[in-house]
Amino acid sequence: MAGRADVLITARALVSHLAAGDSVTVLDVRWTLSEPDGRAHYLQGHLPGAVYVSLDDELTDHTVPDRGRHPLPSGAAVQEAARRWGIHSGVPVVVYDDWNRAGSARAWWVLTAAGLPDVRILDGGWSAWKAAGGAIEIGPVDPAPGDITVTHQDLYAGAMPTLTADELDRGPLLDARAPERFRGEVEPVDPVAGHIPGARNLPSTALLAGDETFVADAVVDKFLGERAVDADTPIGVYCGSGITAAVAVAALTAAGRDAALFPGSWSQWSSDPDRPVATGE
Repeated sequence: MAGRADVLITARALVSHLAAGDSVTVLDVRWTLSEPDGRAHYLQGHLPGAVYVSLDDELTDHTVPDRGRHPLPSGAAVQEAARRWGIHSGVPVVVYDDWNRAGSARAWWVLTAAGLPDVRILDGGWSAWKAAGGAIEIGPVDPAPGDITVTHQDLYAGAMPTLTADELDRGPLLDARAPERFRGEVEPVDPVAGHIPGARNLPSTALLAGDETFVADAVVDKFLGERAVDADTPIGVYCGSGITAAVAVAALTAAGRDAALFPGSWSQWSSDPDRPVATGE
């Protein structure tokens, strides 16, 4: 079973690896809902050798119908992009971002689902790197092409567990959105407010500490206990469109819990008028 060291890497550890000249591919996946293109921020300063990755353009396939706002890309598309980013077989990958681990968690999930064996999230992201005194470069990085081979062509049935809209009753289901969106009081993105009936709210931001690192395993267990999620019970997770839910999946996986992503999330569920909608707590 995966644990913290399989999902995360500290900024100090990464500083040491890069200072020692170890081979590591670093990907910058800055993204926010209000500013999905983080390239400008990347160009102003990034980790040494880091390659910018567009969540909307390279970690999403908007041509896929009826799968929500951020459908998963194909394995072939991931392989093409990964080689463009300079990922080589046998070389570990570290992904980072500068906002709530959303971009890096999406990249971690997509690359792991595609079959890449050693992908880790920089715990604490860009802030942690600067706090650790890590070197900063500016401008673009144009890496030599990589040679990585993706082993899963369909990420909906890849190396990471997923759930379809018809499988959400198989166990406890967590909604990783903000509480007010879960309750249906506001809905800034999707046309319908509310949540999937039976879901329990655990905001992805609650899984991050004040320094933006992932909370300790004991805190994850406490949150799950408060939501009546039994130990060793497989958990389903969704959010608005599968992005911040990946943060929750990363936190749960790091804590040794099995968590399956509903990739289409609320944007897929709420687009079908025949599916029920719940509001309130």
